[in-house]
Amino acid sequence: MSLVIKSNKQVDEEALRNAIKKAVESSKKRRFRQSVDLIVAISGLDLKKPENRIRASIKLPFGPSKPRKVAMFADGITAEKAIEAGVDKVITEKELLEMAGQRREIKKLANSFDFFLAEPRMMANVGRVMGFALGPRGKIPQIVPPNTDIRRFVEDLRKSVLVNVRNNPMVSVSIGHEEMSIDELVENAKTVLTTLSNKLPEKAYIDKVYVKTTMGPSVRVV
Repeated sequence: MSLVIKSNKQVDEEALRNAIKKAVESSKKRRFRQSVDLIVAISGLDLKKPENRIRASIKLPFGPSKPRKVAMFADGITAEKAIEAGVDKVITEKELLEMAGQRREIKKLANSFDFFLAEPRMMANVGRVMGFALGPRGKIPQIVPPNTDIRRFVEDLRKSVLVNVRNNPMVSVSIGHEEMSIDELVENAKTVLTTLSNKLPEKAYIDKVYVKTTMGPSVRVV
């Protein structure tokens, strides 16, 4: 069965399955659990036009190689709810403003978490203090409206991968780890390919697809 995606070639589900199986089975065993990665090359995507840049968090059916880390900008009751929801770090407005101008520390914070959340009233200061670091990394916080179940945001993001096509027309994301079943890895890969395809502008298309383990060779799908 072919995947319904924008491509100049037929992307066959069986070819995807065989490539993932080969990548996992041919990879030498390491002293750590290796990630299985999907690499996608896109053609016809003019990234000089800001509207063609792609930023998306994609929830995988079976989760990535390890749970994503989530931080939230919040104060007061919202901060308490965030802690109860299990966020990895809460950053208060006071802490945020104290970081202003500390570029090295801000970049370190931006790299320490996969996703950020924020209550609406803090977004202006988040942009002013941390926008230079979060924007290029595709990590502008998702706004959490008042009286929203923060736990649901956190649980979804922990199972998500970030796609940020900004400078190069290529995507590389984890679709799981080598100990997962081939069926699970295939479903995760299909989710990424379908979501990415749906976000491409009219003349852009998926050109090449590869899979690989962390330390293993790339195996071409198409």
